[in-house]
Amino acid sequence: MNFFQFLKSKSFFKQIVIAIIGLLVVVFALKYWLGYSTNHDQKIQVPNLHKMSLKKVAEKLQELNLDFKVIDSASYNPNYPKKSVIDQSPEEGDFVKEKRKIYLTLNPSKYRDVSVPDLNGKTKRQATSHLRSIGFNIGTNFTYVNDIGKDVVRGLRFKNTILNKGDKLPLNSIVDLVLGDGKGN
Repeated sequence: MNFFQFLKSKSFFKQIVIAIIGLLVVVFALKYWLGYSTNHDQKIQVPNLHKMSLKKVAEKLQELNLDFKVIDSASYNPNYPKKSVIDQSPEEGDFVKEKRKIYLTLNPSKYRDVSVPDLNGKTKRQATSHLRSIGFNIGTNFTYVNDIGKDVVRGLRFKNTILNKGDKLPLNSIVDLVLGDGKGN
């Protein structure tokens, strides 16, 4: 029997029909199984977790059969309570399935600490722009000391405490400048 005669035979057509029926059975069984195992019609709406503490978040998500994971602490935001949720993913109002993880970003308990740079010998203008660029605020009560250079930085103070290079202060701290008066030798 040659190849073309086999293609015209009854046994070949039976095998084709059996293969097509088998393929359809596998496809429909797979579709049914995937719909069942992935909870296809289930929807849980993600709640708004902003400004909530971790304890309240855990209670709220446990009621909804959801899980959470803290992925980061953002920059300190004084408008949010300490260690509360600043951001979440997926967002509020999105629909998810049960046991889905909600990824949270928390507000730290304070501003991060920044090292004080060495600005001795810099001008008032240079020191002011440098301190602002790294996150400090500049105080308005300047202290003047006897020095040959006018408005040259001779030190830094924080709450009447003299600062040294490398000291750490919280971001947004108010730093006062100690400047030369230009009348010294």
